[in-house]
Amino acid sequence: MNDQPRRRPAKPHRRPQKDPVRFLAFEALRAVDERDAYANLVLPPLLKKARAKGDFDARDAALATELVYGTLRRQGTYDAIVAACIDRPLREVDPPVLDVLNMGVHQLLGTRIPTHAAVSASVELARVVLGEGRAKFVNAVLRKVTAHDLDGWVEKVAPSYEEDAEDHLSIVHSHPRWIVSALWDALGGGRAGIEDLLEADNERPEVTLVARPGRSTTDELGKALGDENSLPGRWSPYAVRMAEGGEPGALTAVQEGRAGVQDEGSQLVAAALAAAPLEGRDTRWLDGCAGPGGKAALLAALAADRGATLLAAEKQPHRARLVERALSGNPGPYQVVTADGTRPPWLPGTFDRILMDVPCSGLGALRRRPEARWRRRAEDLESFAPLQRGLLREALKAVRVGGLVGYATCSPHLAETRVVVEDVLKGRGGEPVEAEWVDARPLMPGVPALGDGPDVQLWPHLHGTDAMYLALLRRTG
Repeated sequence: MNDQPRRRPAKPHRRPQKDPVRFLAFEALRAVDERDAYANLVLPPLLKKARAKGDFDARDAALATELVYGTLRRQGTYDAIVAACIDRPLREVDPPVLDVLNMGVHQLLGTRIPTHAAVSASVELARVVLGEGRAKFVNAVLRKVTAHDLDGWVEKVAPSYEEDAEDHLSIVHSHPRWIVSALWDALGGGRAGIEDLLEADNERPEVTLVARPGRSTTDELGKALGDENSLPGRWSPYAVRMAEGGEPGALTAVQEGRAGVQDEGSQLVAAALAAAPLEGRDTRWLDGCAGPGGKAALLAALAADRGATLLAAEKQPHRARLVERALSGNPGPYQVVTADGTRPPWLPGTFDRILMDVPCSGLGALRRRPEARWRRRAEDLESFAPLQRGLLREALKAVRVGGLVGYATCSPHLAETRVVVEDVLKGRGGEPVEAEWVDARPLMPGVPALGDGPDVQLWPHLHGTDAMYLALLRRTG
């Protein structure tokens, strides 16, 4: 007779179950991290492929989108929380593990997903993409995270405002400290303004359409969307705002290029340059940094309405092709060329109006590209500085005496905005240029809080737009 205790049968091995929504979100986060891709370019093809396979419905797509963008926007806050729950430096956690953890933290602290579901789904995803061992680590960390809500965690991991204001704002609002400092300098004022701005950066932006004059109307777009799915633009006469979840690519006017997706801030910049009073000839317009073509398409339509011609120049050939596509079908004459605005092929004094929307840090569009805040470094601005000054200097040479140049950036950083213009006008780093400021504020009628002028800085929290900057200059000699 065998007196040995009977062993319990081993649990049958269970293969991890692949959740298509969270797996797709993880794929997108890895592409952002590994390939320096942008979520707004990576995610749509992944969603389209999933829908084609029948894996996704609209609710699945909405959840995947929220997981990707929510995780990226709140990465700084979630990193601080994860760091408080582990016994090693955060830099020693493999990036794929951190992606799973942060996505899990977002489900726990940033959504209404029940706690048990958020933890179990994250652990299951870890089993699929990381393996059983690291899945146990994910489980242990997320169990610790459940001890507090978001406010409770922020109180634990962020210094008080009085102790270190910039670090407090950095962790609470999930922006690198250097960006908090730069935005605060540009905005001025006290605590309320900077907190409103940082909060606005973490909100999902509306999708705004532009009805290109002479080719489409806001009424046409509104009717195509339906009253319940559209709102008029706040400031631009060409704008229509879409309800959340709409598909702009499904609209006939967008498919035909008569309308497009364009932030109201970009529309206002192009429209202001076109509306500025000008004496004498007004037939030759230039967009000197035209890619990917949104402002060029609006300028081309406005130029055609006046019998003027637009030359759209773009240095990068692949972006020049995007400009060509955006301008295709424009009723008036236009031309697209591949050219470097710092070494232009055109003669001095050729143009009457020039838009120079220069390459920049993109700090004004952090709502749309939240990953840019983690990718950019303060030293990056030094690499943009010579290019921005060179492009503006050449634009002022290319415009005729009495003509207008609009210097624009999608950044509110002072080193990319007013400092650039002042340096060029005063001849710092190059020959002085004979030009004068033109007050841009009257050219954006109805838009409030435009500051003391003569230049204009738009803000997400004040205007609901990207943080576009515009300086208008008239050549005087």
